[in-house]
Amino acid sequence: MLQATPTVNLMHIASSTYCHYNQCMKFQEPHSWQLSPSQAQKLQLELASRISKNNEVNKPRYIVGVDISKPNSAGIGRAAAVVLSYPDLQLVEVAIAEGKLPFPYIPGLLSFREAPLILAACQKLSQDPDLVLVDGQGIAHPRRFGIASHLGLILDTPTIGCAKSRLCGQHQLPASKTGSYAYLTHEDETIGAVLRTKTDVSPVYVSIGHKIDLPTAIYWASHCCRGHRLPEPCRLAHLAASGNPIATMKVPVSVDLKPFT
Repeated sequence: MLQATPTVNLMHIASSTYCHYNQCMKFQEPHSWQLSPSQAQKLQLELASRISKNNEVNKPRYIVGVDISKPNSAGIGRAAAVVLSYPDLQLVEVAIAEGKLPFPYIPGLLSFREAPLILAACQKLSQDPDLVLVDGQGIAHPRRFGIASHLGLILDTPTIGCAKSRLCGQHQLPASKTGSYAYLTHEDETIGAVLRTKTDVSPVYVSIGHKIDLPTAIYWASHCCRGHRLPEPCRLAHLAASGNPIATMKVPVSVDLKPFT
């Protein structure tokens, strides 16, 4: 775990959750969020060297999806962390945090804008996850440190980036069939995969966040899909962050879950 330094207190961000008995997810913040864009870029380069590309995911019991809404007219955003059991992908817990986003929108620096609010939601979870799926980039990033990597490093938990669009790199189009993928490369390095999660639907961009390798990231992104473009943890987190009630949703099991080896 990274050593903590003085930071913005996440508990100052108003939040609500289904957390019980004050048994919440705990982590340390490794740095201040009050940085200039140039300082943030420098920090990304430093922290990227600490990302583990070795797989530490075996048989996850709880998988978390995280996402954040666009801010409203008052500049208030809403982050959601949704816990699902695996392999049935049934809803276990939802945590919501609302607050002003502390950093301007700058491509490539998304984590400095969104991560504090997402962490405020995660901080309220009573169940520690075995794997986190993030609606955003991991190492598929110009400095190899997108929001999925940033969150993974702080949470000290395996994370996968599952982005809806490409930030950098080149790739061939994967075949149209579900499960097909092509590698995403940038500056002669494989940084992710372009995964077709639903036949004839636009693919998602899967990349290592932290404590996972690319083949395993592709595997779990695929096996968390239930007939939609986004993996179910990310999809439900997106709905929750958008203000849609998901507590009574049933998640159909519609794919053949093969053992992971």
